[in-house]
Amino acid sequence: MQGQRLMGQTWAAHGAAAAAGGAVGLALLPASCLEPCPSCPHIPAIPIPAALIVMSLPHSPTQGLLFILLQTMDLITFLYMLLQSLIHYLRRVGDVWDEKTHQRMELRAKRLEKKRIQLEQELEQLALRQNEGVWEDLLWSALQLWQVWAVAGFFILLLGLYFFWRKRSDEAENNGEEDQEDDVLDDDLRWLLEQIPWPVQDLQAGCEWTTGLMDNYTVYFGHVLSNSFYPVLQRAIGVGSAFEGWSPREQDVVYQVLIPMTPPPGHSFHLELDSAGHKHVRNFRVRVQLECTCTGEQQGENLLCFLHQPEEELRSSQEPSLLDTLCIGSYLDVHKTARWFCQLVRAVWPALPHSHNWHLTLLPSRRSCQFKVTNGIESFRMEMLFGVRRGDSDIFVSSQTAEAYTPSTTWPETYAVAEVKFFKYIASQAPADSLHLRCLQLFIHVQLGFGFSTYMVKTIVMHLLNIIPVSHWRRRYFLQRLGDINVNLRRCLERKRLNHFVIGNKRLPQEISLPLDIASAEPPNLLHHLAQSPAAHSQAMSEYQDLQHRLESMLLNGH
Repeated sequence: MQGQRLMGQTWAAHGAAAAAGGAVGLALLPASCLEPCPSCPHIPAIPIPAALIVMSLPHSPTQGLLFILLQTMDLITFLYMLLQSLIHYLRRVGDVWDEKTHQRMELRAKRLEKKRIQLEQELEQLALRQNEGVWEDLLWSALQLWQVWAVAGFFILLLGLYFFWRKRSDEAENNGEEDQEDDVLDDDLRWLLEQIPWPVQDLQAGCEWTTGLMDNYTVYFGHVLSNSFYPVLQRAIGVGSAFEGWSPREQDVVYQVLIPMTPPPGHSFHLELDSAGHKHVRNFRVRVQLECTCTGEQQGENLLCFLHQPEEELRSSQEPSLLDTLCIGSYLDVHKTARWFCQLVRAVWPALPHSHNWHLTLLPSRRSCQFKVTNGIESFRMEMLFGVRRGDSDIFVSSQTAEAYTPSTTWPETYAVAEVKFFKYIASQAPADSLHLRCLQLFIHVQLGFGFSTYMVKTIVMHLLNIIPVSHWRRRYFLQRLGDINVNLRRCLERKRLNHFVIGNKRLPQEISLPLDIASAEPPNLLHHLAQSPAAHSQAMSEYQDLQHRLESMLLNGH
């Protein structure tokens, strides 16, 4: 081809420079050299000195243009082969070079080769138009500018590939180290995790079964109470440890549900904070007030106004108001409500589908409805709590209490719904191998028999879950997190203070809704009794030392 002859003539004109450096001759390599090889004799080890290249520049415009084109083709060929070598090298570096990136680099190399062929064709066409001086000047400037940008772009590409390769290599090395650590950790932790007394019953299956039973109860409650003036029962909310994903019991797990109550027609509920209560406990009373139903929409054809209808007509034509059934004076009574609730549960049971295969047994309780259902093979123990929601928040006043004696008209504030929502939020964010519940379960088991309550340990774990990233509760961090629980327990005992988790906590997830007075309140101290009694504090510190010995014995000896 004429272009090839011209190339040969041009190379002969500056053969001295090629002999001195040799690198420009890459454009004349045979096709077999397109795959780079370090031992190939066609690839020189030393590039052309810049001075020799400048000295060999031709002087006429036509010769200069041809020279630039040849230089450009040489550069493209050099870039193509260097890129091929780089790809070949990175293939041997390790598995860190992913297939997608490799394909992109192959495509880049093919584009450079295509550009070289295209410039060779343009060179042949240019030789036929040597007398067109205007195009010579334009192409001269354009090709010079293209060379500058090509070199700059290529070195930017090399720099990017270098950092990319370093990053991927570091990641692969770190992952390899983590895998080795995890393998060792698995051997060390397997026996320890086997020591955790996890509930025999499948908690998730038990929660689903309980939810299904409560949904059936809710439907029948609505039918039975539709024409009465008892509290309206809403859908049950699963609360407590089982619905949080753990349980302090190995056997006989208790599935707790909270059933919100709303006032019946002609009534309203008003929550009154008990100012005589302790600072660390917020107790309420539920005042029941009759409302006028003379105007507005009537929920029943025979609904009479409790405020403006004669008492004789009310007694003869309408069921008694809530004040006459479940209240003491103007306040809703917990004990009366619990008895009514148990009677309702037993009365509705025969109508449920579950009654065909399961047997219901009511258990004694004054402030809730507890019962057990069994089919001869499986059994579930349940506790129905009832309460009134504070506005549209996740805070309720409920029948549950942790104190030895609570007046029947006292409804303590409960944070069980907010806490179960917090555990569900953590579960949605945590990795699949998170062991935060295992940490809680193990520590609860270790502290049994000491004076530390389950709720105290749970509160410490919730605080840690709220400040330590969920990714750091994975298997490889198990012992660290277990140590964090132990250290925080000791610090709380030494300082005689453990802040409530919900009240006044500014770091709760947005999914949890709190009343304004709860969100802005000063967190109560769950260890207030230690601050008030030096003897109780000394006993707590002594028990902690015994707990420490038990924990060390379990970690070292497995028992």
